[in-house]
Amino acid sequence: MPTVLQLHRPEEAADVAAALLHACPHRRVFAFQGDLGSGKTTLIKALCAQLGVEEGTSSPSFAIVNDYRSITHEHIYHFDLYRLRLAAELDGIGFVEYIDSGAYCFVEWPELAKHLLPPDTVRVDMSIDPGGDRTISLNP
Repeated sequence: MPTVLQLHRPEEAADVAAALLHACPHRRVFAFQGDLGSGKTTLIKALCAQLGVEEGTSSPSFAIVNDYRSITHEHIYHFDLYRLRLAAELDGIGFVEYIDSGAYCFVEWPELAKHLLPPDTVRVDMSIDPGGDRTISLNP
């Protein structure tokens, strides 16, 4: 059964990130789906902060993957697959090795990689209504 969270203002992203991590305490791979502007990157930044990343985070739109370190030196990987067109391109960045590492992996635009994601991947569906409120559905 999906868990549904609401994000009314960007300032609430930290609380939503904490709730998401609490709802999925043993999961490490999260696939974020939603239209442009639905808040995927904002929520991932908040998740990284909750996990102890102190350095700046940003969308890896051009780099495809960003590697962050928590204060305990754990790796956290943030993927943006929007610019990729072929599944074979995932081999070139070592996608499976990242996913199999046991580290937190946050994947934006996961459609191209869905056949490579583990069965316990948490699907995070995000939508935005005309008033700007975001609905986040977790499908563990």
